Amino acid sequence: MTTKKLFVLDTNVLLHDPQSLFRFDEHDIYIPLITLEEMDAHKVGMTDVARNARQASRYIDELFSKEPDSLTSGIPLNLAGHKEARGKLILQTSVETASLPDSLLGEKADNLILGLVKYLQQQKNGYEHVALVSKDINIRIKARALGLHAEDYFNDKVLEDSDVLYTGYRQLDGEFWLRNGSELQSWQEQGSVFYRIQGDDALQMLPNELLLDEDGEKTLQARVREVNRADKVAILQTVKDYTHPKNSVFGITARNWGQNYALNLLMDPEIDLVTLLGQAGTGKTLLTLASALTQVLDQQRYSEIIMTRVTVPLGNDIGFLPGTEEEKMNPWMGALEDNLEVLTHSDDMGGDWARAATHDMVASKIKIKSINFMRGRTFQHKFLIIDEAQNLTSKQMKTMITRAGEGTKIVCMGNLAQIDTPYLSEGSSGLTYLVDRFKNWPHFGHITMQHGERSRLAAHAVAVL
Repeated sequence: MTTKKLFVLDTNVLLHDPQSLFRFDEHDIYIPLITLEEMDAHKVGMTDVARNARQASRYIDELFSKEPDSLTSGIPLNLAGHKEARGKLILQTSVETASLPDSLLGEKADNLILGLVKYLQQQKNGYEHVALVSKDINIRIKARALGLHAEDYFNDKVLEDSDVLYTGYRQLDGEFWLRNGSELQSWQEQGSVFYRIQGDDALQMLPNELLLDEDGEKTLQARVREVNRADKVAILQTVKDYTHPKNSVFGITARNWGQNYALNLLMDPEIDLVTLLGQAGTGKTLLTLASALTQVLDQQRYSEIIMTRVTVPLGNDIGFLPGTEEEKMNPWMGALEDNLEVLTHSDDMGGDWARAATHDMVASKIKIKSINFMRGRTFQHKFLIIDEAQNLTSKQMKTMITRAGEGTKIVCMGNLAQIDTPYLSEGSSGLTYLVDRFKNWPHFGHITMQHGERSRLAAHAVAVL
């Protein structure tokens, strides 16, 4: 009995990922004519959706130009060089449909696709089953109500459950030091204590992971500096204490262990990429700006700060925004202004004029850029901040990270519970993709911040709303 399946692709799958044509292994792909029609309507413009529509059309055209007589029988997907695709691409060439309930009649694209899927499922044609693949939850619900197979497009999902995403820290159990005491070595160097452990525990650790050992009021925070899996050896280093005023960063001190470790990662020149996850009010933007300003103004490690974010509105769009690129981005950068007020506020006798001058001097080192114009650019010796990074797709995230030139540090901040981009989920967000793919790289650091410090009102709102 054959185990081959036929997948009917909805338009939004191709608009989301043109490579989806080659992601179904040995199974066959069916493209309805209405899908091609909808793609044609989306192909104009410079948005990612338009680019994806054009790319998907090029893939389909390339395949059928190799064997133009295989429209109905199907053309092998590996003719375009994708060896992992062992199925065929079949294009609808005639009006094929099955009867639907009266409530679903009409020329609506979703209903036409549902009628086609029902027809193909009735015909079978040797397939184990026929399934509709769509990013649209409503058409999937309607398909299941009609007794049809329907599923989401899962290939772009890094994780099925965001709860298993790498957090950047690990709580040590009470037996950790007993298990590793016999082979333990320790020494002091440059104000830090180093530990060398050997055993199975070392195999579970990742570079730059935070290890927490809480004993009453005392908490040991150690950072994994090196991991040698062949010898089961890990080198740990106690982290710098940024909760103490003497180690303040642009006047900011950490209020909890999550903020303390975030500052350790942000201030380390050996860490090229930092990701900060956390709910609203955990201090992601404030800590990042404070560390960026210190390294630009005081240490002169970077020449300037570049800040950007995806412009996805929370509610209805307010329409056309006049001005230059930076002026158009200003309404999206309210968080920047809010945090700059905190960083430039001073209780000394300088007065309003001194505060305004400090604010202007700090702001002059920060450039606000639109993510829409990043393709092709290279940033040298810059501190690049990507805010609301959970709204980036994996493709957009790759575009942003590959902008880094020599001496550039990139910080991505976000909250996976606040995704506004259509068809993105916690499992398929570009931020999730980034954390999962980079967690083994020694120049990457990540921390999921747990404690909100904005206000008691904000903390309670996060807990109960």
